Amino acid sequence: MEQSKLINHKDLQTFVRLVFKKAGLDEEGSNIVARHLVLANLRGIDSHGVTRVKNYVERIENEIVNKTPGIEIIKETASFAHIDGRNQLGILSATEAMKIAVDKAINTGIAVVGVKNSNHCGMLADYTNYAAENDCISFMTTNAPPNMAPWGGKERYLGTNPLSYGVPGYNNEHIIFDMATSVVARGKIKLAIKNNEGIPIGWAITKDGEQTDDPEEAMDGTVLPVGGPKGYGLAFLVEVLSGIFTGANFGPYIGRPEDLSTKQSIGHFLFVMKADLFDEISVFKNRLMSIGQEMKNVPLARGVKEIY
Repeated sequence: MEQSKLINHKDLQTFVRLVFKKAGLDEEGSNIVARHLVLANLRGIDSHGVTRVKNYVERIENEIVNKTPGIEIIKETASFAHIDGRNQLGILSATEAMKIAVDKAINTGIAVVGVKNSNHCGMLADYTNYAAENDCISFMTTNAPPNMAPWGGKERYLGTNPLSYGVPGYNNEHIIFDMATSVVARGKIKLAIKNNEGIPIGWAITKDGEQTDDPEEAMDGTVLPVGGPKGYGLAFLVEVLSGIFTGANFGPYIGRPEDLSTKQSIGHFLFVMKADLFDEISVFKNRLMSIGQEMKNVPLARGVKEIY
């Protein structure tokens, strides 16, 4: 069995930045992507961390992803923008989109931004955290290649379609929530294959619709929505906001990352509002701190060490 090795995150980030520069990204883009991927590992989301480097670079080198920097704003007002990601790496498109959304929200109170013609944008928590750092409440979704059947089906149609929200608190103690609408992100099944591990029953079904703990069978089959029909309903909303609403591809028409001949054309949806729309920011944060402390002080169930 391979021995794990501890790598300093700053050294890892430098290495990843150099890899993307070698692949043809400019300095700024390489820095943004490297920081994002390493941050995902630091946050414990290894399925969205540096394991993505190889595929991202392959797509750049095969000219499936555009390495020229910059987005195109198709149309905008003071409070909304429709963005063409110009087939860049999704991390770059989403980073710029959230900056635009936050700037507009700070100026007008509320902002809505939609992105089409993008790619896999990594960990949504990074973007909603940026909004929280600027005293904004945010909600973000992105669609993804088909890996999940509609509830009751056994053929892939929807993606794992994550959603995230961010709420600003004191001293950078923000509330950041980020989830796939499937029981688990497909990347974790890939990691199980890589690590020669099984997966829990309930993560996925085989192509014949049977439960499985074999990650290889799961990859040939379909992941399951979290909470059954409830997760399916959320996944559908994400598809509508990210794909239908923005003009991006949707469902089975989104390209798979491993297919080096097809664009993904993924969409992202961002909703941002200032946290002081109704009360002063200090009042909002004090009330948030109060509810947080009260919930953490709820008596613990047996075997639980802490409420988060």
